[in-house]
Order: sequence, then structure tokens, then C-alpha cells
Amino acid sequence: MALENYIRDIQDFPKQGILFKDITPMLLDPIGRQECLDLLLSQLQNKGINKVVGVESRGFFFGILLADALNVGFVPVRKPNKLPFTTISASYDLEYGSDTLEIHTDAIQKGDKVLIHDDVLATGGTAKAVCELVERLGGEIVQLNFLMELTFLEGRAKLGDKEIFAALTY
Repeated sequence: MALENYIRDIQDFPKQGILFKDITPMLLDPIGRQECLDLLLSQLQNKGINKVVGVESRGFFFGILLADALNVGFVPVRKPNKLPFTTISASYDLEYGSDTLEIHTDAIQKGDKVLIHDDVLATGGTAKAVCELVERLGGEIVQLNFLMELTFLEGRAKLGDKEIFAALTY
């Protein structure tokens, strides 16, 4: 089945006027999950990645699967006060508000080759904040990858010349 068939549209979530792309049908189906994972991995051959950064919370689902398949470390980026060790933070705007993300200060070492993974690239605010965190710790961003990209929100424009891959585009 085509990957887009695993995505469900939810109107007016999380607030009026937003059309939310729900990935839970894909998570429920082992074939859909594997097809998506295989597609994401197909873009990562010979990139020398040694850390996968997953963005809270939906970026954790495939982020940990990617780290496992690549046999590398997984780094969670979380909302404030969720990580127990020393952190740095970055704030950002998104299509329906603003927020802050944090990362452990020892999660990325200078020169680490990093894959950043999240479920969706929308306005680019979240991805830009995560890039800032990784780069402040000395990591080199090899690729940002997403389950889907909402191209009409032009999130790529905030990410400069970084390599971006999305399994699905809308």
C-alpha cells in the first residue's frame, strides 16, 4: 500500500483551521512502518552518521528505529524540564504557537555526524531550533529527514542549504 494511505487527516486539530496529518494508522501497521523506515533509510547510505536526534514526541517513533537500523546512538530532544541532566535550549515559533526544546549538553560531541528526524516539516521552526542545538554542541548535520513535508508552509526556507528528505510531501 502507498505510504499516504497510512496517513489520516484530522480537521481542526489541535485548533480551528489546522488540518492535522495523523501518523497513528502507520504506527499500527507493521508493513506500513517498515515501508516508511526502508524509504527513510534508503536516503542514508554511506553518510557516516553516528547519532540520530529525534524530536519530541512523534520524532521518537521512527528516530529510535533509524538509530537502531544504523547501529548508532539516539538523542532525544524534549520540551523543557523533561531531561534529567544539564541541558541547553532553543525557542521557536510553529504554525499554531511557540515552544522551547532542550538537549543534554553531553549528547552531541564536536564532530558528530548527525541525522535529525521528526514526523513533519511544516513552517521549519522546530527543525531550525533543533539544528541550532546540534550545532551549538559541535555536531555536523548530515541530513534532516521527516515522515512528511507540508510544502505550502515553506519550512525548507528556514533551513538554508541543509540536506532534507521527506518520505511524503503535501
